[in-house]
Amino acid sequence: MPRTAAPASSRRGLLLVGTAIVLTGLNLRTAVQSVGPVLQELQSGLGISSGLTGLVTSLPLICFAVIGFAGPPLAARFRDGHVLAGALLAMAAGLVVRAVAGPFWLFVAGTVLAMAGGALGNVLLPSLVKRWFPARTGLLVGAYGTAMAAGGAVASVSAAPIAAAAGDAGWRWALGVWALPALLAALPWLAVRPRPGASQTTRAPMPLRSLTRSPTAVALAAFFGFQAMQAYLIIGWTAQYLRDSGLDAGTAGLLLGVNTVVVVPLNAIVPPLAVRPRLQRPLLVVFSACYVGGWIGLMLAPRTVPWLWMSLLAVGMSTFAMVLALIGLRARTPEATAALSTVVQGWGYVLAGGGPLLAGVLLGATGSYAGMFAVALTGVVALTATGWVATRERFVDDEVAARAAGAVREPDAASRPG
Repeated sequence: MPRTAAPASSRRGLLLVGTAIVLTGLNLRTAVQSVGPVLQELQSGLGISSGLTGLVTSLPLICFAVIGFAGPPLAARFRDGHVLAGALLAMAAGLVVRAVAGPFWLFVAGTVLAMAGGALGNVLLPSLVKRWFPARTGLLVGAYGTAMAAGGAVASVSAAPIAAAAGDAGWRWALGVWALPALLAALPWLAVRPRPGASQTTRAPMPLRSLTRSPTAVALAAFFGFQAMQAYLIIGWTAQYLRDSGLDAGTAGLLLGVNTVVVVPLNAIVPPLAVRPRLQRPLLVVFSACYVGGWIGLMLAPRTVPWLWMSLLAVGMSTFAMVLALIGLRARTPEATAALSTVVQGWGYVLAGGGPLLAGVLLGATGSYAGMFAVALTGVVALTATGWVATRERFVDDEVAARAAGAVREPDAASRPG
């Protein structure tokens, strides 16, 4: 009798963790993608300049880059479930604060609080998948990646209708309504028990600085940054480019919606494929070719089958799902995975922020989108090169240990007489 009860209990526990992971993924992009459709109303409601509006759009990248570094130390000190529950509760509180904010500084404070929850979720989910589902990494990464894309798509599509239905200051409802699903997603984590066999004394985090000794970690951070750069160029600039090319605002928005919809199922399909070593580089080549085809198509013929160009870019954006899978594959332990996820996403988002900013500067200086396409296509080349290195079968734990051992041996050898 006890032999059958234990596996049943274990299955229920894994189901609870899997549900919590997917619900967390569902909330990781709602706070980001609900802003764009009501940005004009937000600017008017807060009475801010276009420069401060630009700050609003760049805050998520800044927060993801900076706050995510707190993930591994928190996970080492507290139970995983409690850290994620706290992150989601912080997100819910931040969403409410920025929805009711009067002064701009309070809106910024609410945004930072909301993005803090998102940043912790970003960096901790890969290590939790590694800890709880070591044999199902591709499946679980695909599940929460799909939930992330779906949550962002729903937030993006529904923000304007919610604002319109709510009447005056409806943009506040469009931003604040996402506090409820974040609050609900925190509840399963509170019921998750510690992983059997884990203890606070055996879960010392890997020092983040040590990953600078790992070529694979550096390559993964660059790969993540260049793929995120592509995504933010697409989200931030393609709709306006299509409008400036002669399409109306509704059609441009619809085409960006096509891009978002195509991404959702790909986030479910790609991770289970990306965990197979023989498929990683062929997938990388396909995704890079789709990026090139999509960008060149938009550049040369923006009004000819633009849905095809946006769909090709969506296929290229599958590099996001691929890099999430690689983070789990390139570390041996959950602690190393958490450190790797933090470094890859933290420095990756710093790198990613330069692309959209440079595209805007070049557009303002030249009055032409040629600079945007140059940034995008150069980024594809860099993405392919760094992805090629990241797809080598290596473990960052081994590289760090080997470099540390070499550093210890070299002084010993140098100190020998003669």
